[in-house]
Amino acid sequence: EVLLRMHSVGICGSDVHYWQHGRIGDFVVKSPMVLGHEAAGTVIKVGSGVTHLKPGDRVAIEPGVPREVDEFCKGGRYNLSPTIFFCATPPDDGNLCHYYKHSAAYCYKLPDNVTFEEGALIEPLSVGIHACRRAGVTLGSKVFISGSGPIGLVNVLVAKMMGAASVVITDLSASRLQKAKEVGADFTIQVKKESPQEVASKVEALLGCKPEITVECTGAEACIQAGIYATRSGGTLVLVGLGPEMVTVPIVNAAVREVDIRGIFRYSNTWPVAIALLASKRIDLRPLVTHRFPLERALEAFETTRRGEGVKVMLKCDPTDLNP
Repeated sequence: EVLLRMHSVGICGSDVHYWQHGRIGDFVVKSPMVLGHEAAGTVIKVGSGVTHLKPGDRVAIEPGVPREVDEFCKGGRYNLSPTIFFCATPPDDGNLCHYYKHSAAYCYKLPDNVTFEEGALIEPLSVGIHACRRAGVTLGSKVFISGSGPIGLVNVLVAKMMGAASVVITDLSASRLQKAKEVGADFTIQVKKESPQEVASKVEALLGCKPEITVECTGAEACIQAGIYATRSGGTLVLVGLGPEMVTVPIVNAAVREVDIRGIFRYSNTWPVAIALLASKRIDLRPLVTHRFPLERALEAFETTRRGEGVKVMLKCDPTDLNP
């Protein structure tokens, strides 16, 4: 293990949800829990067996650490391990604090040209990498992304990075769609009162064809329905956003057109590739951060996120440094 002095911690929608509702699905907060799982900091002390890190190293933290080497770990899909430790998922504490202890194997050294803030943003970026990998985005793909929050935006960045020829994104908010344009979306659709079929038609009209790949980042029933209708026969729909447990969807439409529906759960094996992309400047996450607060003003930061202001709210845990 290593002891870290935390520097930058992003606030995620799930943090806000635990704070407001005390549970997400089967994960219920039963006793006080530290929030925060998008984080980077500096190594202060290392355990006796740690060789790849030393005090003073700047690191990004992968929040999910398997507790045992089970069949999922052996198969390289450790994110599916049922006993995994995960920051800020009950009952495991997160890292929105000054000092934090974490498994050294899940702390990744940041190159000098990658900031703490970018290091913290590797966590949401990882969701995009994992989703686009599961979707099979490749050279020339036409992609429809539903939802333009932080996760929709990282999917735009990653899809374009992986060779997508054109990306169309939907949202209710004009300002969020503007941000999507800034990070590389080719087309945007501001959804108002359209039916799922109408949304699907708009997607097809803008792309000039149905997309082979849809990445659904809202969890809203109507959006999942639109995702099925929009996806080309033989294509893939990846469900990233989580909504109610039971959702009514046109499953027969998907079945008879051989539309593959895939789920994702967090990510695995994404930190090294994310660091390589950031170090080589192939991907720019800086536009995602719209608000910064010192740790002492955490409540304000959470309120800002809850109200849906900006995109990514970042907390600075080191009082001496409010720079990225």
